[in-house]
Amino acid sequence: MSRAEILGNIRTGLNRNQDDSQRQQAVTNRLAAKADNLIPSRAQLPFAEQVALFKAMTDEALAELIELDSLDQVPQACADWLSSQGIRQLISASNSELTTMDWSPLEQQQITRTERVAQAGDIASLTSSFAGIAETGTIMLHSGSQSPTTLNFLPDNHLIILHRSTIVGVYEEAWKKTREKYGNSMPRTVNMITGPSRSADIEQKLQMGAHGPKNLVILLIND
Repeated sequence: MSRAEILGNIRTGLNRNQDDSQRQQAVTNRLAAKADNLIPSRAQLPFAEQVALFKAMTDEALAELIELDSLDQVPQACADWLSSQGIRQLISASNSELTTMDWSPLEQQQITRTERVAQAGDIASLTSSFAGIAETGTIMLHSGSQSPTTLNFLPDNHLIILHRSTIVGVYEEAWKKTREKYGNSMPRTVNMITGPSRSADIEQKLQMGAHGPKNLVILLIND
């Protein structure tokens, strides 16, 4: 039976005519409207409470949260954390937020920073983020030529810069912000990351780093 016959039988069973232009237009209009779906009440909160919820959910997801007063404190925070873990190399994204920083604190602790895609064997990476989602303590990251997706998953340790001002309540709000920024030229990849990678598929025992980083460190800039 051909594809046309199969679809014709389905259409007949649903009592639909060949000319289904009205339904097609209805679907097109619905997609264009980008209307919200059912929004959980747990994240429909004032902004300060959304931030508090985000922090609580990241803790529940076993992510480490380091709060900083300004972006200028990021290099020292990275140097201190990497040094505490005995890590001497950081693979970094190359977006303007990172390239304009003073990275001398890493040099002082003999830690090298390299801007490139991540490779097998890399230990730690640093990226910026697009938004934080309070509902689940999730970070949204967009890929690009200056922030390749490999940085999010290959190294065992992932450090992410998140601005407090970019925290939203729910996923729908994060997607709205994405559409506002990019319009029809969406990024090639949008990653949603909630805590470090884990799996309990093997003997029902929790294994960290099963499919990605063992440690997720969020550098929350309180701006």
